[in-house]
Amino acid sequence: MGLRIGIGVDAHRRVSGRKLVLGGVELPAEFGLAAHSDGDVIAHAILDALFGAAALGDKGRFFPPTDPAYHNISSLVLLQECRKTLADYDFEIENIDVSVMCEEPQLAPYVPEMVRQLGLALALDERRISVKGTTLERMGFTGRNEGIAALAVALVKGLE
Repeated sequence: MGLRIGIGVDAHRRVSGRKLVLGGVELPAEFGLAAHSDGDVIAHAILDALFGAAALGDKGRFFPPTDPAYHNISSLVLLQECRKTLADYDFEIENIDVSVMCEEPQLAPYVPEMVRQLGLALALDERRISVKGTTLERMGFTGRNEGIAALAVALVKGLE
């Protein structure tokens, strides 16, 4: 099967009364992200990138938002399940690159822990994971602080 690439995008709107979880790390913030699960846009974008690279569909196929089993679930658990599913289909993760779009909070201080948590969940060497943040210069919904978005690219290798 060789090498295959996938792209994943996720976005959630800001809400009060929830924890902000990004890359499996709880960040100090006065808001969280609206979602059925924990709202971790980094993990969700990675899920879609990985499933897409393996041509298995999207995260909703495996973790439907209508299923109460996934209500408030840690997206790190979903990443662990994704890795197992990929292995069942004879795929191995090569690397992941994620860009997070938000005006706040500043992500740089938390990136090392995000990479560590993602690496643990995916059983992947941290040197194969990149997470970076960017602002959109106050443009669009992320620029107006209405939400946070993430774009992920994943490379997987078929083992057949």
